[in-house]
Amino acid sequence: MPQSRNPARRQSALAPRRVFFQRLAKNGAFAALLILLSLAAGIAGYVYFARMPLVDAFLNAAMILSGMGPVGELPTASAKIFAGLYAIYSGIVIIATTGVILGPVLHRMMHSFHLADDRDN
Repeated sequence: MPQSRNPARRQSALAPRRVFFQRLAKNGAFAALLILLSLAAGIAGYVYFARMPLVDAFLNAAMILSGMGPVGELPTASAKIFAGLYAIYSGIVIIATTGVILGPVLHRMMHSFHLADDRDN
């Protein structure tokens, strides 16, 4: 079993709950920003490529970003290509956002497992 590069960190106590919740809040804010920017890009793309009104563009972008799929027919080939590329991008954003949000939780959980292993020896 490989040893960590800094054994002192492995044996250190868990971060206080306050620090943990600050990390959660920071990662949550980053995830929210990523989602908002992705939604804005989707809205802009639907307005530009599909010539949709703002509300329809928001609906389509939100549905694709949430993994539900497009709502209406797309009138042009460029709109369909944009929708396909945006759907691929949205799938990656969903996975990345999940990782960003769950990162501190999983890190804390793994660290607590290491502490439990060290106490057993």
